[in-house]
Amino acid sequence: MSTTTAGEADLKHKAVMKVLSGIVICIFLAALDQTVVIPAIPAIARDLHDSRNLSWILTAYLLASTIVAPIYGRLSDTYGRRRLLEICLVIFIAASVACGLAQSITQLIFLRALQGLGGGGLMSLAQAAIADAVTPRERGRYQGYLAGVWAVASIAGPLVGGFLADHASWQWLFWINLPLGLLALRLCRRGLPAAFTARGYKTRFDTAGSLLMIATVSSLLLMLTLGGKALPWASGEMLGMGALFVVAFGLLVLQQIRKADGLFPPRLFTDRALLTGTLSSTLAAGGVFASLFVLPIFYQNMFRSGATNAGLLMIPFLVANVAGNFATGHLARKMGRMKPVVVSGTLMSIAGFLLLATAAGHLPLAATIAFSALAGVGLGCAMVGTLMSVQNAARQGDIGTATGTLLLLRSVGSMLGGAAVGAYLESQLHLPGASGAMDMHGAVMPAVSVAPAAFSVMFLGIAAAMLVALLISLKSPNVLLRSGEHPVVAMD
Repeated sequence: MSTTTAGEADLKHKAVMKVLSGIVICIFLAALDQTVVIPAIPAIARDLHDSRNLSWILTAYLLASTIVAPIYGRLSDTYGRRRLLEICLVIFIAASVACGLAQSITQLIFLRALQGLGGGGLMSLAQAAIADAVTPRERGRYQGYLAGVWAVASIAGPLVGGFLADHASWQWLFWINLPLGLLALRLCRRGLPAAFTARGYKTRFDTAGSLLMIATVSSLLLMLTLGGKALPWASGEMLGMGALFVVAFGLLVLQQIRKADGLFPPRLFTDRALLTGTLSSTLAAGGVFASLFVLPIFYQNMFRSGATNAGLLMIPFLVANVAGNFATGHLARKMGRMKPVVVSGTLMSIAGFLLLATAAGHLPLAATIAFSALAGVGLGCAMVGTLMSVQNAARQGDIGTATGTLLLLRSVGSMLGGAAVGAYLESQLHLPGASGAMDMHGAVMPAVSVAPAAFSVMFLGIAAAMLVALLISLKSPNVLLRSGEHPVVAMD
């Protein structure tokens, strides 16, 4: 009996790994293209003889990939993951090839937005596809693999981008996606099921809700990206985008309240497990992005590290984040509940940031790295734990929608976290005795001098955000992770 059970488990694992083989490449591509272009921007400006609007090469991709995530998630609940994932890969591959052929900055910005329309679906659909293939109780085993791929791609992006820009040409930053994308397309076609029967009925696509969501998210992200940098906060353009955000958001809320099966069904926000998991995940994403912004500048200022060494000193934080992901997956299978893991991880992140706040400028480098690693482990547990909680609570016909909504709000949380610490840091640069300049990506140039007290405030701010996440997580139900299928959704 035990031999038969072990054989069945082995066959099931092989089937899941077959699905996973294509999905990990999709996630690798989505993560890589967020950072790989950054080191090559000077070379792109030189070759295309244009240094204006270079930041839009990054912004266009980020904006497009963010706004389409919930749309793809909702569509995949009706039409299936494989079909949508194949469409996303084709768009991504074609746009990548075209980006390498761009003859002007304007063309490249447009093509990067098109690339983002494909890349935005890779992450949300890949995460939803894993939820289809593996029960929530077993999903943690494989979620760690995905997190590891994401971390490797995030670290490799700037390194690969700098190497290709120096030793080949910036066009290869995009053309390298062609073989990887084709491989992902083949593996997804082989591994993902063609049939998809999550719903017993068809729903009309929420066109009005999608347009309002695009207007809402676009105006907010543009405000966070351009505010205080390309445009003054009090400028007419910023006030106009603020007004557009308020109006579009209000109309979006009204649209979703009256439409039971819209882009964001009300049931996603009335279920306590879904709501608390999504909100906690949004704050955790803000903590991660704020950390990625602050820590390199912290190392450069407090320990006189160069830009390259500061990047290397970030590796313990990133590795610890992945370790938290793997630990969460192991604990999910062993305990069967996510709330204790999320709460414990959030507490660790708070402790890490509080220690960093008190240690700024006073403790040796080794202790500082250890505290950042503690925060990284905690954030890793919180990020994966909340995703698993949300997918566990979602009905079978809402998995794609819940995943897309979570990833959308994570992107918003990341932008808010980066904007908050960036705005505070910029305010410190104008204080007497401070000097420096912000580069076009919002990062501080190596020559910037920032007082230790300013870093203490930023770390305390991140800790405060995670404290709010902790209070929200404590309100979540301590439910068991499912070992079987999700309940099938019915019309409300």
